[in-house]
Amino acid sequence: MTTKTPSRVGPLAGRAHPAPELDIDALLDDRSRRIIVCCGSGGVGKTTTSAALALRAAERGRKVVVLTIDPARRLAQSMGVEKLDNVPRPVPGVAPGTGSLDAMMLDMKRTFDEVVESQATPEKAAQILSNPFYIALSSSFAGTQEYMAMEKLGQLRATNTWDLIVVDTPPARNALDFLDAPDRLSGFLDGRFIRLLLVPAKGPARLMSAGVSAVTNTMAKIVGAQVLKDLQMFVTAFDTLFGGFRQRAQQTYALLKNRETAFLVVAAPEPDALREASYFVERLSADGMPLAGLVVNRASAVPPGTLSAEEALVAAERLERDGDGLAPGLLRLHSDRVRIVAREARLRQRFSAAHPDVPTAVVPALSTDVHDLDGLRRIGDLLAG
Repeated sequence: MTTKTPSRVGPLAGRAHPAPELDIDALLDDRSRRIIVCCGSGGVGKTTTSAALALRAAERGRKVVVLTIDPARRLAQSMGVEKLDNVPRPVPGVAPGTGSLDAMMLDMKRTFDEVVESQATPEKAAQILSNPFYIALSSSFAGTQEYMAMEKLGQLRATNTWDLIVVDTPPARNALDFLDAPDRLSGFLDGRFIRLLLVPAKGPARLMSAGVSAVTNTMAKIVGAQVLKDLQMFVTAFDTLFGGFRQRAQQTYALLKNRETAFLVVAAPEPDALREASYFVERLSADGMPLAGLVVNRASAVPPGTLSAEEALVAAERLERDGDGLAPGLLRLHSDRVRIVAREARLRQRFSAAHPDVPTAVVPALSTDVHDLDGLRRIGDLLAG
């Protein structure tokens, strides 16, 4: 369900804009969908949503692996897996006679190492893996985590072991950085500074121009000859591998735009979270990514009774004058809850007005944290309405 590029609109003027309903079970049962990517700002429940979707799909007969990139370890705890690492681990407790569920957590550096080891000769790989600049790049370079997420997703899909891959992305707007990761790493390795370092490494010293020689001599004085030598060795060794990196990243990017992928934007019923959700929707639409819909987590439940917020406050004030100690507090609490529910509804209506083609699922807040498979099943039931 790809959306049209939405137009921006201002606050509502009293008109409701009901969103189309997101049919989660239809999405999970669609065998042509092989990848579901959950994205959104931090703290909105992406990890729990990803795990619940993966479990529900497995118990509806699909062979599923869920990949988390979130540094928090909640996924392992809720799934009863002792620990998650870079290898898919079976999740115990999936209903028998159905599908299967594996879970894993991206190890950025290990994934990078695996790519180097698979693409280079043992001697060249050892040279790269021990280089201090490679160690820094594979551990902390901006965009490496997102790039390696692309690599790992491509690896999982290429094995054809699972018929559904669910991806939990990093928090905040960086959740979409994996769309830019190939270009970011390309820009770094294709940059003028890196090209300059390759000149003396690729050609005989006598062929170096006087200008390049002067620049590298100056750099050696500033950073040290050994540091410069290490950097040149890294760039030279890594340059032979980068074409393969770029090609696979481009293939994975094309896979994300394919009809077999579905993006779910996850949000909370709060102004900041829904503004971030709007950003994700607009960015995905602009890039031609297949958007399935919006999941709004932790929505406040409508309190029982028919009193409006104003009526509850009037009654509370009257009872306070009469000296009733408990009832006024309960009425004020009822008034606050009614106002919160109305505010959240207005926020969702504003989002729907700006993005009328985005199907939405609203998941009410639970009274307890999700910490096991039964909790994930409950979330799955709520997602499916």
